[in-house]
Amino acid sequence: MQTMNVPKTLSILELKENYQSGALTPEMVIEQIIKRAAADKDMNIWITPPSWTFIRPYVERLKTINREQAPLWGIPFAIKDNIDLAGVPTTAGCAEFAYTPDEHATVVQRLIDTGAIPVGKANLDQFATGLVGTRSPYGETKNALNHDLISGGSSAGSAVSVARGQAAFSLGTDTAGSGRVPAGLNRLIGYKPSLGAWPVKGVVPACASLDCVTVFANGLHDADLVDQAARGFDANDPWSRKITRQSAALPKKVYVPNELPLFYGPFADDYKQAWQKAISKLNELGIPVETLDVNYLSEAASVLYDGPWVAERWADLGEFITKHEDVAFPVTEAVLRSGAKPDYNAASVFKAMHSLQISKQKAHQHLENAVLIMPTAGGTWTREAVRENPIETNSQMGLYTNHCNLLDLCAINIPAEDAAENMPFGITLFSGNEDEHLITGLADLFLYGHRAPERKKTTLVAVCGLHMRGFPLEKQMNEHRAVFIREAKTAPHYQLIQLNTAPKKPGLIRMNKNGSSIELELWEMPISELGSFVSLIPAPLGFGTIELEDGTHMQGFLCEASAAKDSEDISSLGGWKYV
Repeated sequence: MQTMNVPKTLSILELKENYQSGALTPEMVIEQIIKRAAADKDMNIWITPPSWTFIRPYVERLKTINREQAPLWGIPFAIKDNIDLAGVPTTAGCAEFAYTPDEHATVVQRLIDTGAIPVGKANLDQFATGLVGTRSPYGETKNALNHDLISGGSSAGSAVSVARGQAAFSLGTDTAGSGRVPAGLNRLIGYKPSLGAWPVKGVVPACASLDCVTVFANGLHDADLVDQAARGFDANDPWSRKITRQSAALPKKVYVPNELPLFYGPFADDYKQAWQKAISKLNELGIPVETLDVNYLSEAASVLYDGPWVAERWADLGEFITKHEDVAFPVTEAVLRSGAKPDYNAASVFKAMHSLQISKQKAHQHLENAVLIMPTAGGTWTREAVRENPIETNSQMGLYTNHCNLLDLCAINIPAEDAAENMPFGITLFSGNEDEHLITGLADLFLYGHRAPERKKTTLVAVCGLHMRGFPLEKQMNEHRAVFIREAKTAPHYQLIQLNTAPKKPGLIRMNKNGSSIELELWEMPISELGSFVSLIPAPLGFGTIELEDGTHMQGFLCEASAAKDSEDISSLGGWKYV
C-alpha cells in the first residue's frame, strides 16, 4: 500500500483536501501511522499502539458515512489512556488497575460520530498525576524534538503522538496543566476548555471536580474543529455544563505578570529570552497590554497539592492503592498517599473553598473582557534530572498552570518563538469560563496575524437566497458596497424551506438533528453598512450566526423555526439556485 504521500505531521484541513482530491485514503494514512509508531517504539508514546486489529472497523465504517455530514471523516486521533475506548483496555498507566470498557467516553463517541478514527491509547504519567511524562511503568515518554528532554505530562503520549505525525489530533486531560505543559514542550496547540464544557463521562478521575478533557493539535483551526464536535452538555455526566463558545473575538486588554516570571532548570536563560521575545511581539498586536500582580494565583494553586484538594485524588484512588501496595509507580503512590493526611478534614476543605472563592472572584473580575498571558512553563528538564529529583522538578513545571481549573478559567497554550534549537517555548492565554472566544481570537492574532471581525472595517455575510449573484436582491448587496468572496456550504445542521411568499424565497433553519449542508455565498460588507442592510430583512427572516462546513462561524440569513410549519422543505435540493 502506497504511503509516501502522507505528510510528516498531520492536519485535519490538509487530510481533508487530500481525501477530496484522491491523493490519500484513510487506509494509506493509517498504514503510515502504524509504521511510524513502530519506528518510534523506544519513545514510549503508546500503551495500546496503533494496530489494524482494532482500527479496521472504524475505517470500514467510513464507507457507510456521508462524508458531507461528517466533518472529521477519516481523521486519525489518539486517546490518552485514562479515557475510555470501547473494547480496548483503559489502564490509566497502571496494568493492575486496567479494565476494558463496553462503551466509549462521551467525547470519544462524539468524535467517532463525526467520522474520526481512534488509532491508539497514549502513555501518561500514572493516574494523570504528574507534569513531566516520566512517571509511567510503560516507560518515559521522550520529547518529540529532543529525546533527552522530558515530554511534559501527564498527557505525554497524547502530545508526542501528534508532534510525531502519528495522529492529526489527540485527547488529553487537564487537572493542573496536563493539557498545556506537553503542548508547550512539543510545539503544539493545547486547548483546555472551561470546566464542564466537554463531558468527562468515561474518564478515570484525577480530581473529579477539576478534570477537563483537552485537545492537542498542530494548528488552531484543527483544535477548533475538535471543540465543535466534543462540546456540549451531557445529562449523564454530573460535571457537565452548558457553556456555548461564541465566535472568536479580541479582548479589550491583555495582562502580563507585573514581575518577571521565575525561570528554572538548566535552560532558564533560554526560556527567559523567549518570554521577553513573546512580550515584544504581544506589544505589537495593537491591543492594550497592562501588568497584573499574579501572586494570588500561586497562592490559590497551593491547595492542589499542598492542601485538601489532594485528598480528592485519594478519595477516588485510595481504595485501589491500599489494596494493591507497591503496585503504583513509587512517586505517584507517594503523592496520592499524601491525600490521606489527617490534617485534610472537613474544616480544612471548607477553609480552602472559602479562600479559593475569593481568588476566583478576583480572577474573573480582572479577566472581564481581558486575557492573561503567562509562560506555559518556566523551563524544562532532562529526563535524567527528573529521575534524580522527581518531586521538585515536577512541582516547578506547574508554577503557571496549577491555578487554572481551581479558579474556573479556560486556557490555551500556543507556540511562541523557540527558546533554543529543538526546544519549543509556549505561552498560555487565560480567561474566564465563558470567554473562550477571547483566548482563541487572541491566539489567532498572535499566531497568524488575523484580527477578529469586530475590529475589522468589514465583515463577512452569508446569503442563501435572493441576495445571491444573479437573483433579484443582488442589488441590495451592491448598494451596501458588498463584494462577493466565494461560494460555501453550511455545516450539515440546517433545513432549507421555501416560504409561502410572493416572490418565493428561502429560509435557513438550524436543526437539532437530521440536518443538511446547504450552499450559500459569502460576501464582504463594510461594517458601517451592516445596520442599514439588516434593517431591510423582513420577518420571519432574521440575522444570526451560521456554521460553515469547515467549522467556522459567521453572520448571515436565518429563519424562525416556526415558519417551517406552512412551508415546503427543499433541503434535498442543496441550495436555492437549484429551485
